[in-house]
Amino acid sequence: MRFLGDYKIALLTCSVIALSIYFAINGVEFRFANDSPGNRTGGKVPEKSIFDDEFMYMSIAEDIDRSHLHYDYYRESCPTAEKIIAKAIRDIYNVTPSVAPSIIRLLFHDCFIEGCDASVLLDADEAHTSEKDAPPNLSLKGFDVIDDVKSELENVCPGVVSCADLLVLAAREAVLVAGGPFYPLETGRKDSAAAFRDIAEQQLPAPDATLSEILGKFSVRGFNERETVSLFGAHSIGITHCTFFKNRLYNFSATGKPDPELNPGFLQELKTKCPFSVSASSPSASLGTGLLPSLPASDSENSYGMSSGNRNDEVIDLSYNNEGGDENFGTRYFRRLMQKKGLLFSDQQLMGNEVTEMWVRAYASDPLLFRREFAMSMMKLSSNHVLTGPLGQVRTSCSKALPRN
Repeated sequence: MRFLGDYKIALLTCSVIALSIYFAINGVEFRFANDSPGNRTGGKVPEKSIFDDEFMYMSIAEDIDRSHLHYDYYRESCPTAEKIIAKAIRDIYNVTPSVAPSIIRLLFHDCFIEGCDASVLLDADEAHTSEKDAPPNLSLKGFDVIDDVKSELENVCPGVVSCADLLVLAAREAVLVAGGPFYPLETGRKDSAAAFRDIAEQQLPAPDATLSEILGKFSVRGFNERETVSLFGAHSIGITHCTFFKNRLYNFSATGKPDPELNPGFLQELKTKCPFSVSASSPSASLGTGLLPSLPASDSENSYGMSSGNRNDEVIDLSYNNEGGDENFGTRYFRRLMQKKGLLFSDQQLMGNEVTEMWVRAYASDPLLFRREFAMSMMKLSSNHVLTGPLGQVRTSCSKALPRN
């Protein structure tokens, strides 16, 4: 009997060890029912504040249709494709840093409308309208950059690399050179043969959008509050025009007064940069402009990125002269929101909801957490509703669809 008891104990021990090894290999973890952004003792700390990078990326990849997307998709057909794209963006950035926020914004405006299919790159023709002509896209930049890189790819590997893959890979490099994190991307996307101007006009979030509007538009595309807030961290680079927030300074919600949510000291600073004009009295001045910034701080000549040109519509540097250095990509944006120094109404709205405010505070205090979650969200955005296999085409010119058979 004693031998039998020892045998049972040994068997139980072996079973526990085996299960532990299985859980470790397969990434299984135990969570309490209440585990979400809070910890097990009730403190508010974001979920996954400490986790393995490889497991993180694998988890995101599992949510993506991988039947046609693969890592190193062009390994045989165009092995230098990713290197060509990365070098091109870096070379341009060294001369014109505005390329980084321009390409990131271009990616967002493409992937947010009917998925990452390069439809935003198409020109209008006699048969089709162009997303470029939708009001939120009128200030988009970077098309010439994509065209130049595409020409280089066509010289090396004609008819192989899609414009959709080119754009997501260029945006990843743009994030990296601007001080953001690297993230792995599968490739194999195909290009759309059509554009979606009307949808772009209706669905791209405006700078005066309410939080419910913003969260709603992101939610239908599969992004939760945490992911949405992390993507807003891209507002830590680029510029925005006074036109898009002047009503907050002089006539918020047609009251004839400033937005009470603006930091008083910051309000006075902004008024010196953005003098009163008749357009400031109309909140509609900011309607129809997309979410992400298009130009960088380094293109600006004066404090806060103010240009020396038209005094009726100056620009404000969203990086505040690269405040805190590249390592504060994203983090400085969230810290300023906590100080009520969000420029756009849609920015400051993130502090108006318990969940989004929690993530703002988490990202402001933990740069590593932000970088990891921004990387995950960019991976997810870059694989949103992609065309693969026979569902799309590979354009030889990113601005023109191939003739349909």
